[in-house]
Order: sequence, then C-alpha cells, then structure tokens
Amino acid sequence: MALLVPLVACTSESPAPATSSGPPGLDRFHQQRLQWTKCDDYATTETESTIMGLVDGLECTRMQVPLSYDDPGVRAIEVAVARRAATGDKLGSLVTNPGGPGGSGVFGAATTILGLVKAKSPVVERFDLVGFDPRGVGSTEPAVDCYTDAEADRGSVPLTTQGTTVQWTEDDTRALVERCAKGSGGSDALAHLGTRDVARDMDVLRVVLGDEKLTFLGQSYGTRLGAVYAEQFPRNVRAMLLDGAIDSRQGTVERRVFAFSGFQAAFDRMAAFCARQAGCPIGRAPKAATAEFQKLVRPLYGKPVPALGGELNFDAAVGGVISGLYTQAAWPRIIKGLSQLKQGRGDELAQLGFDFSGRDAKGAWTNFAEALYAINCMDEDRLSEQQGNELRTAIIKSAPFMDPGIDLTGARDGCEYWPAPPTLGFPYAQNIQGLPRTLVVSITGDPTTPHAGAVRLAESLGSTLLTVRGEGHTIVTAGTNPCVNQAAADYLINLEVPAADATCTL
Repeated sequence: MALLVPLVACTSESPAPATSSGPPGLDRFHQQRLQWTKCDDYATTETESTIMGLVDGLECTRMQVPLSYDDPGVRAIEVAVARRAATGDKLGSLVTNPGGPGGSGVFGAATTILGLVKAKSPVVERFDLVGFDPRGVGSTEPAVDCYTDAEADRGSVPLTTQGTTVQWTEDDTRALVERCAKGSGGSDALAHLGTRDVARDMDVLRVVLGDEKLTFLGQSYGTRLGAVYAEQFPRNVRAMLLDGAIDSRQGTVERRVFAFSGFQAAFDRMAAFCARQAGCPIGRAPKAATAEFQKLVRPLYGKPVPALGGELNFDAAVGGVISGLYTQAAWPRIIKGLSQLKQGRGDELAQLGFDFSGRDAKGAWTNFAEALYAINCMDEDRLSEQQGNELRTAIIKSAPFMDPGIDLTGARDGCEYWPAPPTLGFPYAQNIQGLPRTLVVSITGDPTTPHAGAVRLAESLGSTLLTVRGEGHTIVTAGTNPCVNQAAADYLINLEVPAADATCTL
C-alpha cells in the first residue's frame, strides 16, 4: 500500500478547504492544505522554465488525490498545481486546462497569465489563476514515460497508426504498453488516466482551493474535461468557458475523420495563401496544391532527408505541416519548410514538429505525446485491426494531403493491451440537469476542432456560442482580440453571456 507523501515546505498556505459532502474516503483529500512554494522544480524543459520565470507571483504545489476513486485508501498520487493570486477584489479561483490531452496545465497557466496580463484583462484582478497537470502529465507524479528523449529525437517509438504510415504487429502493441507501464508507475497507474478521473481530481482541487463552485476555462481537450466535469458535478459549476470545442456526441472514428477534414481545409487555405507568393513550393494553382505536396513528401517514405542532425521521413514531414496548420502565423514556416524540402533538407518541418511537442533547444522533451496516447487509451473507443485499417483509409480520404501513395496494413490499436477498458463512453455530457449558463467559443477556421463541432457541443450543454471569424485554434487566453477579451471577462466575472448571434473577428 502506498502512503500519502508528506507535503512540501511552504512559502504560503491555501485557505481552509471548502466544505464538501463527497463520497466516503475522500475526507483526507478534501481536508489537505496546499503548501505553495516556488515553481523551480515544476518545469520539465528549459523552455517551460524560462516562460514560467516571466510570471511574477507564480507559485506551485502538489495536491494529493486517490489513484482510484473506487478505493481511495489504497494509493495516492500527486497532481502538480500552479497559481498566481488575484491582484484585486478576489471572486475565487479560475481553473484552466490548455488542451491535449497531455498539455501541461502548470505551463499553460503561465502562458495564460502572460496573455491576460498583456491584454490588461480584469480577469487577473478578480481571480486566482490556477492550472494543474492532469494525472500522467508533466510534473504530476507519476507521469507517463514510454521512451527516452533520444528515442523521441529519432522517432523510433511510434504511439499511433492513425494519421501515420505505422504498421504494427501484435507484438509491437504489447511491447509498447509494457514499456509505458514500466516507466509510468505501473499498470494500475495506466488504468486510471481517463478524463472521468481527471474531472474528479478537479473537484478535489475546487474543494482544496476553498471554492464553493468551480469557475473553469478549458481549451481544446479542456472542453472535453469541462463537459465531463459538468456531467459529473453540474451543481458545483459557477461558470464554464469552453474554447475550441470538441463535439461530445462524436465517437472516436467519426471525430477523428472530422478533425482530419479540418486539417485538409486548413491546408487548402494555407495553399491559397502560398499561391499568392512568388516561388510557392506547391505551385500557384491552389486546386493542384495537394498533388504538388504529395510529389514533395511521398519520396520521404523510403528515403528520408537530413534534418537538424537527424532525418525527416514522411510521417515527420506531414506531422510538421500539421503542427504549423494550428495557427495562421505559422503558415510562412510551412512554406519555408517545403522550399527546403525541394533542396533536400527537412530542418524547418522537423523544427515545427519539435516546437509543437515541446522539445527544447537542449533536446529535452515534454511528455506531451506519451500522455496524449495514454489518456486517449482510457477515453477512446478500442478498435479492432480491421476497424483501424478502415479508419486510416477514411482519414486519408478526408485529408488527401496526408496520403503516402502506398498500401498500408497493420493499423492496430496501440491500446489493445492496455490494462483496463476505456471509461469515458460516447456520447457524453448529454441532457445535464442543473448546469448554469455556460459559454462556448469557436473560431470558424479552426483546423483541429472544426466549428461545426463547437455548435453541437453548445447544443448539448445548452451553452451560448460565441463565433469568432478567422483562422486558428483557441483564442481566449491569447489576449489579442478585444472583442473576445471583453466577452470572456463579462462572462467569467459577471456571468453575462453574449447575445445568441454574437460574433467577433480576428
């Protein structure tokens, strides 16, 4: 039996926990007092450390939660939490999640704070801004660890077949799960990484922070986390803002095809942007851009090109492009990378992939990709090999720029030997009773959580929808759009939602 780990030395102490009438066995977790200290040991890369160091007043702690809520007395784990105190008349805490799954909420809190401070948002005055690394992520203990940084650089431990050319055997998927279990706290830890458990952790956090009701801002995957929390604890919600929303009605197959169709649409818009420039590496005719792109990247399947001291293969090239499609600001980098590819090098496309995954200049990686894989194993539908092959075919049909031009098999589910079945279930967050007014924000040109999915999530939750016209994935924490900034502040502070047909423009 694992015992609760002693709390770290403090520089400040949280207020007394809010009262809670939670399930038996949770009292010791609800009654803990968080001991806050500097965040020096909470960054996992030099990049994270540098950015977190820019936030005045940022402090960190570790909160204890049960590994299993069905048996909370057996084993505890530690969730990393970051906070910056409200600078004015405090309303409570604003808990945030930056997405993924697998994104660090501790690091995400730092970037959120910097964006809102730059925008001079009144949100920073009225709320303690709080982020946490969900179980398995970042500085939470145990964290998911399936391969070394050197293996990550080589791309030698794939974690999925979907959207890639990976072809697995049964031995491959068994060995992958065994490796992850060995480095991640054991099979029991892998079995309790799902969003339903994270939502329960978030309710423990609410209590320990001293908040009677939760005020939450979730982005991308954070909209799934928010929706699941709303389903499980509707009467504990004060306000919930969901930005870059995932449709809670779509199962694994439908949603992944839907998401990749969004990337194809973003690729087409990037190609049209490129076509207006002299020397566009995929041509001046946007309708032919996918075919021109395929001519560039398909040879990489059998013959990678040099890139940043290693090699860039087909999957890494496509992955770099996808990483750049998340924001219009990165389109010139994609174009630069494709121009380099014509010259036989893959540096910029490789760097785009590194940047998205959180690899720093010294070669240290976050565990984003590993945690994403592991959390999805506890959320997503398990697929047979035939279903996996059919899904890969459907993805390539919906996003033909990713087509390698070869026949692929072996699209086995990387979770097929996971120690527990998934726990999320689809659809989720339907017909919730007692949920207060919530707000969904969605960009019309979102490449990975297309706008139509946000419309449907708003319908499922009975939310007000704020439509933002433009390109990009999530906007609220950037602090760059006055229209969005005002709508977010009005809602989070005063619980005032926009008009039903409200729009902003980037």
